[in-house]
Order: sequence, then C-alpha cells, then structure tokens
Amino acid sequence: MSWRMPAETAPQDRVWMAFPVAGYTLGTDAHSADEARRTWSAVAHAVLDFEPVTMVVDPAEVATARRYLSAEIEIIQAPLDDSWMRDIGPTFVLGDEGRLGAVDWTFNGWGAQDWARWGKDAEIGRVVTGAAGASAISSVLVNEGGGIHVDGEGTVLATRTVQLDPGRNPYADRARVEAEFARTLGATKVIWLPRGLTRDQQRYGTRGHVDMVAAIPSPGTVLVHAQNDPAHPDYAVTRELHAVLAGATDAAGRTFTVVDLPAPATLSDADGFVDYNYVNHLVVNGGVIACGFGEERADEAAREILSGVYPGREVVSVEARPLFARGGGIHCVTQQQPSAR
Repeated sequence: MSWRMPAETAPQDRVWMAFPVAGYTLGTDAHSADEARRTWSAVAHAVLDFEPVTMVVDPAEVATARRYLSAEIEIIQAPLDDSWMRDIGPTFVLGDEGRLGAVDWTFNGWGAQDWARWGKDAEIGRVVTGAAGASAISSVLVNEGGGIHVDGEGTVLATRTVQLDPGRNPYADRARVEAEFARTLGATKVIWLPRGLTRDQQRYGTRGHVDMVAAIPSPGTVLVHAQNDPAHPDYAVTRELHAVLAGATDAAGRTFTVVDLPAPATLSDADGFVDYNYVNHLVVNGGVIACGFGEERADEAAREILSGVYPGREVVSVEARPLFARGGGIHCVTQQQPSAR
C-alpha cells in the first residue's frame, strides 16, 4: 500500500479538535478557563458552518464541553493532557483507490520539554484513527502535524529545528526523515526551512513549527509570514525564510511564486515579542478559517490575500489572541480528515 497526504484544499469529511483541559490552557482562574473554552468553541463553530466537527473531550470535561458546544458537534471521550489536535492527533493520508489512512507519529511533548505532559496525548493518534475508521500507519518518527505542510503533489515543507531536533529524533538525519516522509506522506521533495519564529523557539514553543511561517495554498505558490517591522526579531527571520522559499523548487521542479502575508502591527505582549501570524489558518470545504488579532485593517488585509490565493472560498476570521497566548493558532487546534473515495 502506498500513501499520499492530500493538499489541505482537498475535499474533507470533517475536522477534528480537542477540548481544553486543566493545566496552562485553562489557567488558574475561572476567567482564563472560560476564555479558553470560548475560543476553542468559536473555532469549532466557525468550522461547523462548512463541515462536521468531532471534538475529543477528556471525561472530566464532558459536562462542561456540552455547555459550550452545539449539539451538532460530535463528542468522543478520551483522556487528554493538552488540546493541540494538529500535533497530538494523526495525519490523515489517502492510499490506493482512495482508502483513508492515518499516520500515528510518535509524540513526546514537542521534544520532551520539561513543562509538557504527553502520556495521554501519545494515545490520541490511535483513538482518532479508530474513530475515523482509517487504516493505522505507525511511525517511530517523533513529529507533529504542525511540523509539516504539503502541496498534495509530493512536496513537503519542514524545519530543521523540528524533525532534526535532538529532543525528538536524536539518531535521525535528513535522509532518514525524508525516507519516512516518502513512506508515510508520499513525499518526493522535502524543502528544509532553517528555523521557525522567535517566540516559537523559546521555552514554551514547538522549536519551529512550519505552520507558523509558511503554507502552500496551491501547487507552485507558497504563503510566507512577513514581519515588516525592523523592531521585531522576526523581521530578519521572515526575510531569510522568504529567500529560502524563493530559491527552492517543488516536487514538480517549479520555482515558487512567493506571496507575503504581513503580520499585524502588534509586536509584543506581557511575555515578549509575539508570534502573531495569518499563515496559521485552516482550509475547509468552501472556506478558510483565519486568525483575527483585533486589528481591523490588518485582519482585513489578510482576508483579502487569503481570498486571492484560495479563490471561491469564503474567508472568515476568529479571534485568535487567546490561542496564541497559550502557544498556537487555529491551524494548531484543528486537524482535517480528507474525503476517501
């Protein structure tokens, strides 16, 4: 059986999410907990306007989840450590004759970070795979869904600081990672980006997920996060990433058309320089769920760019600052399940 990860623009059967659980996501007070639950639920309901949503909920949170979620959102119970479904869930792929498969990466808390818990989350790949009726594809590679992006035609974007991270895969080199991406995702070309955003490289970050810096809306075109204020350290980072992608070719040998997606104006919060970006969006059937940052002009400009690269799809914004304060964005809390033939 050969497997291929389709582009995120391919038809989808549903989107998977995980409801927030106790820990840093819910915080230490009722206001923080309510904010997290309302934000995750707002993303789910935005998706629900386009396609079904299934929410994995820790047994301790089921009653609470039902107060926040529409009855149309399916709930599946499973113990959780965290709520970033892109990373703890499987990566869905399609096999021969369109058969649905799911890659169950090894998950170890973004490189065995001292603040992370992952004993329960490491089982979520199998839970979701079974509930989706997909064929399980086990992988010993420590990887997360936020650490890869594909064009559906054999091209994979990755970052050297993630898959080659000694905390994740101490014995892996590029050739071994590329061979595993070929086996599980159908990759014929891996484009290695040098790093991720500044905040994502810090203690509570993922060490450089690609879904915070780049996305491929269609083969031959790549969206790149652009921080245009020289006062932010990502000013230099995003220019390096732009240059790498402008000089790269995809699996078909095409040079990319690089489309910059400018950051909002906000540079920092109470914890330092922010990693606010519009690249971290979710494509759904007929739509795009975009991050909003409370900046009308910047949010609208991002919607216009996204509308241009995803023609025929409705672009809607969801307030994402509470997500970014906790470590991610809309793409990070969701995982699409492509339609099997």
